[in-house]
Amino acid sequence: MQIFGVDIGGSGIKGAPVDLDRGDLAEERHKVFTPHPATPDAVADAVKQVVDHFGWTGPVGLTFPGVVTGGATVRTAANVDRSWIDTDARALISGRLGGLPVTVVNDADAAGVAEVAFGAGRDRRGTVILLTFGTGIGSAVFTDGRLLPNTELGHLELDGHDAEKRASSKAKDDHDLSWQEWAARVQRYLAHVEMLFSPELFIIGGGVSRKAHKFLHYIEGIKAEIVPAGLQNNAGIVGAAMHAAQDGASGGRRA
Repeated sequence: MQIFGVDIGGSGIKGAPVDLDRGDLAEERHKVFTPHPATPDAVADAVKQVVDHFGWTGPVGLTFPGVVTGGATVRTAANVDRSWIDTDARALISGRLGGLPVTVVNDADAAGVAEVAFGAGRDRRGTVILLTFGTGIGSAVFTDGRLLPNTELGHLELDGHDAEKRASSKAKDDHDLSWQEWAARVQRYLAHVEMLFSPELFIIGGGVSRKAHKFLHYIEGIKAEIVPAGLQNNAGIVGAAMHAAQDGASGGRRA
């Protein structure tokens, strides 16, 4: 079965049909830049561009970079326009897509669900934490494969700041840090999260996961195993489609 997944990020919006039997993209993803300001209407237009690129006419699962409740309502908006707060994202985007069935889920939760089902967290017991490093830091916390939704660990305080302001990949670029310098910040952040949750496994997701060989070897002193995301930056798209399927959606098609 195929369902369309869209991953809304602070810098890009990407999507593709997902083969749910394989847990992978059925076609090469299409990406557009996130509009600035990233208002609800502007982002909805960008999502429509991605979906229309494939001529898709079936259910659509969407991720959102913030807390989402009830598969619809946005509660926080750290890396997009604050006018998203209390927006019914499901109704807005479904309307923009001509009434297609839409579900919405936190972006890191979606990526985590995909990794636990098909990627680096598959068949892992105990506490597993996926962290997505991008414009911000997203988090997904699992215990024996069960998700604790909307944890938002990127907003833990680190050195007097939101952790994502210090250790996201955007912070690396903004402060022109070398991989080793940035890894030191990530290490400090992981140590803080480990102190709070004592996980058996950290999964490093987001776009930076495909460059894990450039920084993971610099991270020391963490007791938990640390691995890159198996699905890399496609995990959010796959997880969005999985969420739509769990919400009762049936397979889709191209126009």
